[in-house]
Amino acid sequence: MIHHLSIAVNYPLRVASVLAEIWKGKVFDFFPIPGSYIVIPFDEYGSAIEVYPIGTELIPDWATESPNSKQKTEFSKFVATHAAISVPMNQERIERIGAREGWRVELCNPGPFKVIKFWVENWLMLEFLTPEIIAGYLAFASQPQAVEHVFGSPVQSAQTGVEGGE
Repeated sequence: MIHHLSIAVNYPLRVASVLAEIWKGKVFDFFPIPGSYIVIPFDEYGSAIEVYPIGTELIPDWATESPNSKQKTEFSKFVATHAAISVPMNQERIERIGAREGWRVELCNPGPFKVIKFWVENWLMLEFLTPEIIAGYLAFASQPQAVEHVFGSPVQSAQTGVEGGE
């Protein structure tokens, strides 16, 4: 279970507001990092998305138990990081919100299930799973046989010699 994730964007409050609308959540100031917000839908999982200003880096602070943050000015905005998120909204409404914001939205079938790719600021991808399409994702991701059919046998860790690296 992933309970929260963080993303960095050009317009944190705008993005947080859109995500709260789709997720039917609320936006709060996220005081540990100036200019950041946190979106909380108050679901049974304690889900949240922290929305930082673009260029934010989290850096371990060996003297304390909290990370330090700093802003970079040079970076590529495109990242491999993305998340699949269940949302209580249908595809049509998500598409209207994306159109209003000028952001690309597309229904994709990358294999054994469908997702709605929602391109925040047209460069950061979030995959939304509506109530209509979540069953396909769960039928795949919760069944070892289905996953192995697509990806093959689990990889053994070179370090430990056991599946999953544990």
